[in-house]
Amino acid sequence: VLDTEQPDYDLDSEDETFVNKLKKKMEITALQFEEMIDRLEKGSGQQVFANCCLKEDDELIKEVFDYWSRKRKTCKGGSLIPNVKQEKRDGSSTSDPYVAFRRRTEKMQTRKNRKNDEASYEKMLKLRRDLSRAVTILEMIKRRGEEPLLHVVFWMAYVVNLHV
Repeated sequence: VLDTEQPDYDLDSEDETFVNKLKKKMEITALQFEEMIDRLEKGSGQQVFANCCLKEDDELIKEVFDYWSRKRKTCKGGSLIPNVKQEKRDGSSTSDPYVAFRRRTEKMQTRKNRKNDEASYEKMLKLRRDLSRAVTILEMIKRRGEEPLLHVVFWMAYVVNLHV
């Protein structure tokens, strides 16, 4: 059972390089770095100070906070944690093509006409009856072609028995 949740932030190659440089100066793991960046990202909208948010030693906090600040400024989307764009709750319609989930504007049409189902069922029954008749006719044609052959075979056997 996991005691703590995994951070939403995932290291990229640039982060790994930074963490490897930090490891030479102080003790930090990739998971600790992810957790620190995650806490900074989630607390950044609330104007929380870095040292209240991070819970690590001062030098490490300063290094990670400076790195996060630089990376955040170069990031075009604002947040370093990717998120799914959704429609606003107030119902205002937007033509933004990057909104992932939109509310339905009109109600979906459901099937209500049972008469159509009954007509389809009747047509399927007629089709089955017609196909059954076709199979019967084909079997009869096949037998008709075999019967003259049987007469010839019996006749030949009769003639051979007479001469023996």
